[in-house]
Amino acid sequence: MQHKEEAYSTIHYHSYLQLDKILDAQAPRSEALGNPAHDETLFIIIHQVYELWFKQIIHELSSVMDMFDNDRVDERNMGVAVARLDRIIEIQKLLIDQIRILETMTPLDFLDFRSYLFPASGFQSFQFRVVEVLLGLQNSQRLTYHNTHYASVFAEDQQAILKKMEEKRSMLELAEDWLERTPFLNTGNFNFLQEFTAAVKEMLSQEKQAIRDTTALTEREKEMRLKMLGDTDTYFLSVLDKSQHEKLLAEGKLRLSYKATLGALLIHLYRDEPILRMPFELLERLVDIDELFTAWRYRHAQMVLRMLGKKVGTGGSSGSEYLHATAARHGIFSDLHNISTLLIPRSSRPELPPELKKQLAFHYSVK
Repeated sequence: MQHKEEAYSTIHYHSYLQLDKILDAQAPRSEALGNPAHDETLFIIIHQVYELWFKQIIHELSSVMDMFDNDRVDERNMGVAVARLDRIIEIQKLLIDQIRILETMTPLDFLDFRSYLFPASGFQSFQFRVVEVLLGLQNSQRLTYHNTHYASVFAEDQQAILKKMEEKRSMLELAEDWLERTPFLNTGNFNFLQEFTAAVKEMLSQEKQAIRDTTALTEREKEMRLKMLGDTDTYFLSVLDKSQHEKLLAEGKLRLSYKATLGALLIHLYRDEPILRMPFELLERLVDIDELFTAWRYRHAQMVLRMLGKKVGTGGSSGSEYLHATAARHGIFSDLHNISTLLIPRSSRPELPPELKKQLAFHYSVK
């Protein structure tokens, strides 16, 4: 056991940060091979910083997942969870901004040392794969790399770690479990699904009638507006008809369960109620994280296109085309994005019974 004197002994900035290890960790191959390329140091440092930030993202995300890995989430932890997801979001913004620094290196500067990088590739970032698995990216979603499993580029012990992680619940699955426990879906004299169904039908009926009655549109324009408006058998069907939702789940077009989707919808519609505000903020942060990783992938793809044009990547991938394709395919929280499709105006949403509004508020009384 550490003595109290040792625990509170003075420590130097240099040794605390282990700067000898960090500042000695850049070994440009161009220099070792007798043809030093000035910009290779920048290239190395940028990617080392990425890996440090990936480590912090894993640290923050794992702590949030621990909070949700229970049958009951302590509501007192919600603010902490949102704050830690906010930190991940700020890190993601830095990841995107770092590309601008890398782009101070011109394509010719990169070609000075690119040939020394084969067959290394960003695809071999173990920590980034850990982030993807923790968030909930499925193997079935992944674009194949040389028609092999994504983990095949890693050592056996790392492959084992990824496999074990895949067997555990991801952030998406933990959020799903939490949403399925959303109270107030059917309480007292309020059945959310019934009320929402009636509200959607009434809203669509009024909007259709307004389109038909207007004199500002031609008949063809009215027809187009009515088609755009849709009906209860279009995008609303996935929540108004459970069997339709189950069908889309089976087809892999949805991932959140029916009950979890209803929970997310209720939280979004009544986000202004005090007790639902923090759950809404948490769902928004998960969407932000998904969106920013998509933005990072697109930005990375554009940077590669600028640097290499249509050249093949150092790891043998199709370069910018592969990166663009992953940006389009590797979204994780798309079901939460799609909640917006189901939203109706505040003026059309079902009125909550007074007793339920009281439950959703911070109620305090003095006897």
